[in-house]
Amino acid sequence: MESASELGVDLKSGYNGDLTSREAGSIGGRMVQKMINSYKMQ
Repeated sequence: MESASELGVDLKSGYNGDLTSREAGSIGGRMVQKMINSYKMQ
């Protein structure tokens, strides 16, 4: 939810099957970036 809000993607609680592939991919990519940065900070 945090990554989606940072990107301006409106996620709802529950079903989000109406997202475009681009929106879903950008959320996933942002999550990976956060995980990598978190790992580097350790």
